[in-house]
Amino acid sequence: MAQNARSGKITKRVVDSLAPEDARYTLWDTQLKGFGVRVATTDIKTYVVRYRTTGGADRLLHIARHGVVTAEEARERAAAVLADVAAGGDPQSAKVERREELTMSGLCELYMTEGTAMKKASTLRIDRIRIDRHIAPRLGRMKVSDITRADIERLMVDVGLGRIRGEATPHTRGGKHAAARTVGLLGGIFTFAVERELIQTNPTRGVKRYKDNRRDRFLSPAELGRLGDVLTDMEKDGGDPRHINIIRLLALTGARKNEIARLKWSEVDRDQGLLRLEDSKTGAKIIRLGSAALKLIEGLLSNGSVYVFPDRRHLKRPVANLDWAWVGIRKRAGMEDLRIHDLRHSFASAGLASGEGLPLIGKLLGHSHISTTSRYAHLADDPLRAAADRISEMVALNLLPALVASESE
Repeated sequence: MAQNARSGKITKRVVDSLAPEDARYTLWDTQLKGFGVRVATTDIKTYVVRYRTTGGADRLLHIARHGVVTAEEARERAAAVLADVAAGGDPQSAKVERREELTMSGLCELYMTEGTAMKKASTLRIDRIRIDRHIAPRLGRMKVSDITRADIERLMVDVGLGRIRGEATPHTRGGKHAAARTVGLLGGIFTFAVERELIQTNPTRGVKRYKDNRRDRFLSPAELGRLGDVLTDMEKDGGDPRHINIIRLLALTGARKNEIARLKWSEVDRDQGLLRLEDSKTGAKIIRLGSAALKLIEGLLSNGSVYVFPDRRHLKRPVANLDWAWVGIRKRAGMEDLRIHDLRHSFASAGLASGEGLPLIGKLLGHSHISTTSRYAHLADDPLRAAADRISEMVALNLLPALVASESE
């Protein structure tokens, strides 16, 4: 099987003394049949073991280079291989299969292609970000079957501390919230792998995640007033009216960010005072507009786009840079901990403060949980519209005092 074969006892001294020749050759050990050291023309020396499978196939398995392991360590490994062969094994074939085994990056791509049929496009975008920024840089090259709970726990800690920096995303911040969500995504990916029989167990099982601290931040009437003043001042100073009015509508309706930022004119029903959304986080949805919110929308000018708030340079796209604009707005208002989503919480808070019941508010916000939604099914539209009016008016008293005053004149 090998060129220029020769034999002798393999020891460190002997291997060190072997010199390269014009052609590669192998020295076979005289004590352990099948154990050898191959000497290349470049003076690279590699320990090998030769055997024949129970099916009669000849194999040559590379153990390691001389220097990486000692002659005695290589002999022990060769003996273990030959014992495996005697028991009916085929280590070389297993090594080839191992080389071809799926990596974590490969599993992620398979999951994104075949395991996400029920996920919305917006969720898939976030999944892709978490894979590229957190999972792939640390686990991407590992074999799926090698990943343990300890690997997941170390990943969670490092994401939580912001230690992971992928080449394509060197500015990734991480944090405990991102860490908890990343481990949750990994749980889904490994569950998919178990269902496909790619692995036996899910290594995320038993991992104690960071608490996913979803803050319930509510704006007080004074804070609403301060936010309203900032928006009014920005309007006077030539600020982007799209960003300003999106923030106002979010506060007045309790809608989610993209439900307003990507709102289409075709979804606005002025006659009924509704937004009939074609799609949202929970699918098609109706948002009931209070009088202040409806008046704000009625005051918007047609812009030649299908979107109520289009991108200035690309009218076929919704507005961009809202998150960056929000950073400036909240800083100017002195509320740098405030998220856009907290405006939704504040709408619910205002409703509760005005005496509205939880089921009614849940209906207005479009909560999707089955057990919650079933409690709202018997409610009629009239009390919903009235509740929307009352809550919107309460928010508008602080957010848009000038608008409310003009209505009362």
